Amino acid sequence: MGGTFDPIHNGHLRTALEIREWLGVEKVWLMPSKRPVHRDLPGSTSSDRLAMVQCAVEDEPRLACDPREVMSDQPSYTIFTLEALRQELGTQMPVCMIMGMDAFLSLDQWLRYEEYLTFCHILVVARPGYDFEPNATLTGLLKKHQVTSPETIWQRPNGSIIVHQLTPLSISATQIRAIRAQGLSTRYLVPDSVCQYIQEHKLYS
Repeated sequence: MGGTFDPIHNGHLRTALEIREWLGVEKVWLMPSKRPVHRDLPGSTSSDRLAMVQCAVEDEPRLACDPREVMSDQPSYTIFTLEALRQELGTQMPVCMIMGMDAFLSLDQWLRYEEYLTFCHILVVARPGYDFEPNATLTGLLKKHQVTSPETIWQRPNGSIIVHQLTPLSISATQIRAIRAQGLSTRYLVPDSVCQYIQEHKLYS
């Protein structure tokens, strides 16, 4: 589950845990990007964002942090990460990339996106009652690769798209940065360890 995590918050963590339970996997790995290619520069450094993710999951055995994008010298293109994962895990282990609906709707603008499904499955997180209009390219991708059962994606290592509805907590990183800019508390929006890290390092203020 990749993202800017600027900062990571309870909405991210709850989503990851619900997906972990729905898929029946041991862990979900959170992977902060170093420098997002498709959005504005983050409000904090990649090392701070990595540290906050590590703080957030340190007492949660069902979640883990993968630092590879932050530690890499390459730009944070997803295709590079997928290639690295396959080299590490081999060709037969199922790999599932988790992304939000907004990100999926821009997927055809990502570098070498047409190769993604040769490396992984894609799990798209949608809000209940979602209504989206993918363009012709993404419609074709869904028609060819979409499945409906989580069991289906474990029958092969890659190649499927599955859309799963969640009820996300109404928390956003933008909201948290705005609260900090006003000098207000972010407690209960982020884990206490992340709240403490933000205060100690004077982030977003």
